[in-house]
Amino acid sequence: MRTTFKTFILIFLVFNSIAFSQGKDAIIQNIMDETYNNSQLEQLAFELMDEIGPRLVGSPQMKQAHDWAVAKFNSWDIKAENEQYGEWHAWERGITHIDMVSPRVKSIEGMQLAWSAATPKKGITVEAITLPENITDSLSFVRWLPNVKGKLVLTSMPQPTGRPDYNWEEFATPESFEKMKKDREEQTATWNDNINNTGYSSRTLDVALEEAGAAGIVQSYWSRAFGANKIFSSRTKNIPTVDISLEDYGSIYRLAQKGKKPMLRIYTESKDLGTAPTFNTIARIEGTEKSEEYIILSAHFDSWDGGTGATDNGTGSITMMEIARILKKYYPNPKRTIIVGLWGSEEQGLNGSRSFVHDHPEIVDNVQAVFNQDNGTGRVVSLSGQGFLHSYDYLNRWMQPVPEDIKKHVETNFPGSPAGGGSDYASFLAAGAPAFSMSSLSWSYWNYTWHTNLDTYDKIVFDDLKNNVALIAIMTYMASEDEERTSRERAVLPINRRTNEQMEWPKPRDGNRKGGLD
Repeated sequence: MRTTFKTFILIFLVFNSIAFSQGKDAIIQNIMDETYNNSQLEQLAFELMDEIGPRLVGSPQMKQAHDWAVAKFNSWDIKAENEQYGEWHAWERGITHIDMVSPRVKSIEGMQLAWSAATPKKGITVEAITLPENITDSLSFVRWLPNVKGKLVLTSMPQPTGRPDYNWEEFATPESFEKMKKDREEQTATWNDNINNTGYSSRTLDVALEEAGAAGIVQSYWSRAFGANKIFSSRTKNIPTVDISLEDYGSIYRLAQKGKKPMLRIYTESKDLGTAPTFNTIARIEGTEKSEEYIILSAHFDSWDGGTGATDNGTGSITMMEIARILKKYYPNPKRTIIVGLWGSEEQGLNGSRSFVHDHPEIVDNVQAVFNQDNGTGRVVSLSGQGFLHSYDYLNRWMQPVPEDIKKHVETNFPGSPAGGGSDYASFLAAGAPAFSMSSLSWSYWNYTWHTNLDTYDKIVFDDLKNNVALIAIMTYMASEDEERTSRERAVLPINRRTNEQMEWPKPRDGNRKGGLD
């Protein structure tokens, strides 16, 4: 009788194991089929980037995007809500039109910076002037300052070349390339010394010019790529600040420098809307067996608004949304609860995710894993253990069933070191939760699309996004099914080569909940 019972138990365990393996294989196959044969990524990208557009924190478009995401999750039978965590300076971008009207007529490529003041209704037509070239000290600059009254001030260094370095490297002689770089370094050092001699920094100079009566600020923050400028926020309160292309800026600067008194007509519309609530969009697929343990699919939803925030971070956001859609369809009853966090105000300091971590310790303390995707449109190629001693065991276990043609591209680093910032995974990491950056190929991200006017739909590489959907969806499924809870034991951190001191784990910080309201 005992032998028969043991045999029965053995047979039961074998069949149970086979059934689980078959079930796992079926779910993974369904994930792969849905990812590559019924992808919704292009439609999601169209609706988010082309229809809604950029998602500057505090703008009406940001709220529109949050509402769109909730509706989209609900259409997939996934519960979602917008969770308010703070307030922000509310502002809406309008039309920017810039023309040079003298000494010749040309329409200028440019736009106002975020939170810039609008011009009067008829615009302004004003001479553009440069900063003095040989400022000896702050007193000499104070004596010069009255010259800016009623003028547009050109505050960026004119670039010596509008060709990216890779273009020089391909076509120039080595000697010419090296000479260009040396000349540029010397010009940059001279420019920076000149700015320092004013007694102001590049961050405070615009305010001093505004207080001295300048009619507006004209800058050009070139991103070292053809046609790409970085678009951030204005530092002036009552006068417009515009960024214009390297090509147009250089021409206007040379005209002003040589006494030709270029005249610009600037017309900008924008609306200061006071204060707006800020949100995170939180979606949940409830767990069954271990519902109070969590896997978080993390991406920041906000963007700068020079382009439409396509690769920073529309791609990460639609990737996590698509993963949730597929899992809900083929894995509707996960063991652990799966949360999608689309965070607000990452660009101003991880504010949405830091606030969520601060407000929800009951979730953070029970996180199985956070998978974060941020830096661009490329396929995931790097995964660090972020300083967790046993991350090698569980991350490799979760990656095991991922098809070889996907995981062969991913380099791993165990146990790695914890990152103090960079993207929203760091908010969870600082609180001790196992959070991982799904780091991707560059696709010239840093020069061409990171915070630039070129960060638009056409830069998305959908084949790479599908790769990431499949990878993260399978790892999420495996993390949910894992019988073991992830270890939070930390590795002993190495010595920092710069300071010769032992590295420390980053400290948790709350998010800024009242941005731009002072």
